[in-house]
Formats: sequence, C-alpha cells, structure tokens
Amino acid sequence: MHHHSYLWTGPKARFDQEALRRPPHPEPPPAGCRPELVQRYREVAAEFPASDLPPLETAYWLVKPRSSVRGTWPDPEAAAAWLSDRLTEYAPRFASGAQRDGSRLATLPASARERLLSGDDVSLGFYLERPSYLSLALVTCSPNRRRRGLPCPLAP
Repeated sequence: MHHHSYLWTGPKARFDQEALRRPPHPEPPPAGCRPELVQRYREVAAEFPASDLPPLETAYWLVKPRSSVRGTWPDPEAAAAWLSDRLTEYAPRFASGAQRDGSRLATLPASARERLLSGDDVSLGFYLERPSYLSLALVTCSPNRRRRGLPCPLAP
C-alpha cells in the first residue's frame, strides 16, 4: 500500500462545476434514449478522467492524469508531512482567519496520518482570497479501500 498526494487551486466558480467532478454512470444510457443524453454521457465519460478538477469522491483522483500526482509515499508519515508543508505554504492565503489558526492547522496532519494508517483517504478544502479554492488530497492506493477496482495512476 502507498499514498498519492493531489493539489488543486483555481477559481471557485470552476470548482463549483460539479458535473465535471462526477464520474460517469457505470452504465451508458439505454439504446433508444434521447440523443442528447447519449451525447452528454459520452462527454462526461471523456472529460472526467482528463479534467484536473478535484472529484467529488476522493478515491477518483486515481483515474485523473498521472501528472496530477504531486507525490507518492509508502509511509503515511511522509504523506502527512507533505500535507503539513502545503498547509504552511497556503495558510497565509486562507480567506478565513479561523482556518489560519496555527493550533488548528497543527492537528490536521496528525489526523490525516491516522486516517491513512487505517486505509482511508483524506480530503481538505479551503477558500482562498480572490474567490479561489484550494483542494488537498491524500489517496490510499493499491488497493483503495473504498474503490478497490481503481487502478494505480503510476502503474506501468
């Protein structure tokens, strides 16, 4: 088992495009349904894995482009350290003073480490100044506990 990290920042309006953050339904529309439904299904099926937007379900980061992976570690301690570094880096830009609170921020990496040790994923989000958004994720891989069928993005 190992852990991949992901980071996304961008305009809040883009982050709010939830249709691009949902994987396509596992079954395509039935034969004979309206052509616009078939077309929309094809668009989502093609766009979702290629989009850099954070998925609504954290495990689906594993189907995003390999270039989305910011780091990979076999050990939850190192993954939590990456998270701690990113929190330190971005905290001055957090829109909320409460989110910038150092004691609160110090608890997040330890909590993330515990979740990774249990095989869970970690997803954090913060509003930044200029209505922007920061998404940070740590995803357990090989296999993912919630989505065992998802492949490792770094597999040959």
